Amino acid sequence: MKLKGNVSTIEILAHLIIWFLLTVVTLGIALFFFPYSFSKFIINNFDVIDDQGVARRMSCNIGHVILWAIISILTLGIGYIFYTYKVWNYSLNHTTVG
Repeated sequence: MKLKGNVSTIEILAHLIIWFLLTVVTLGIALFFFPYSFSKFIINNFDVIDDQGVARRMSCNIGHVILWAIISILTLGIGYIFYTYKVWNYSLNHTTVG
């Protein structure tokens, strides 16, 4: 099996601009949600290609940002370092191939 990415530079740029604007408007609060959006954006734009060449789209459904936001605030940002790793762990565990 192989993974194939289907994301264009324009889509990446649009995603970054949206999140930059959200970060400015919310005075940084959006940054708690960005790792989830980023992982979901990447995972949902990949296909798994089997040995017969059949491509199946990956789909990620994620949540639980509030808990990590509280941990990050209480630890004055140190928890955010662990948060980014846990986001990917959680995202990959909640990804299906359809």
